[in-house]
Amino acid sequence: MDEATRISLKDQFDSLLVRAIEGRRGGMALMRVLEELDFYNSPASAKHHLNVPGGLVLHSLNVARAALELCDKMPQFAKCNKAVLTAALLHDVCKAGQYIKKPDGSYRYEDSHLMGHGEASVSIIKDWIFLTDTEALAIRWHMGAYSGEQDWGTLSKVYDRCPEALCLHMADMIATHIMEVEE
Repeated sequence: MDEATRISLKDQFDSLLVRAIEGRRGGMALMRVLEELDFYNSPASAKHHLNVPGGLVLHSLNVARAALELCDKMPQFAKCNKAVLTAALLHDVCKAGQYIKKPDGSYRYEDSHLMGHGEASVSIIKDWIFLTDTEALAIRWHMGAYSGEQDWGTLSKVYDRCPEALCLHMADMIATHIMEVEE
């Protein structure tokens, strides 16, 4: 991905994030922190989807687009468009700056958070802006059953009480397994 593309993606992301968190204290500080964490230049994964510089911001935009489309098509998700947009854009914040480029050009993930990445993202974001319970639950549970067997008993309760969490999980899967699959 070239520099011009990464700049364009950053501008798109920033525009959507400003819309999503408009009026919240700390929003501009969060945006500076994203820059400092190298969010806009980080890959989305080490071995799978969008494992290139700028992949994380593109993945976040893809998840946001898929989530907004789900909100448009399904009335169960439509009531919290702004919450879903906020969660979609920020769900993988903890991945920023955590990828180490190897000599062969591939990446390895260095997890320094010692918690699941849903929880780590919520923790980082809450240092800068207020998250609604809906946003925090959606980000925390966006991995769905992939977070591990220990969470399976709670997961369906979360999705029943917070359909936005299910929406974000589905959008993440759509982005990862459909939109970002290389032909």
